[in-house]
Amino acid sequence: MDAKGRIAVPAKFRSKLSAAAVVTRGLDRSLFLYTKSEWEAIATKLAALPLSKANSRAFARLMLAGAYDAELDKQGRMMIPEYLRKFASLGKKVVVAGLYNRIEIWDSQTWEAYKKTTESESTSIAEALGELGV
Repeated sequence: MDAKGRIAVPAKFRSKLSAAAVVTRGLDRSLFLYTKSEWEAIATKLAALPLSKANSRAFARLMLAGAYDAELDKQGRMMIPEYLRKFASLGKKVVVAGLYNRIEIWDSQTWEAYKKTTESESTSIAEALGELGV
């Protein structure tokens, strides 16, 4: 991340994000980056969550209230607003991880700690996913 809060988006992701993108608070102290069309589908689902449930309201607020319309510049960089940088504790070194329908942006130290914990718990995670039919 440069001094202006911009990150270089890897070339393989740029074509899908060039039209429009949305970055928002994610989980586990990361940020989620979506294409505009994917974000609209997620936002529709979040807006449909029951207002009577505190957890639903909290999760919708987490994701929707911090959403930021992001644009790539000619060098393939994207500015991350300060409030999102603070949320994810982003420093100079960041990790951009591509997942199925989103990209996650992590502080590199947070990513390494998360990866280490997850890898050590991989058996119990796999068992829980097996119970869900995955």
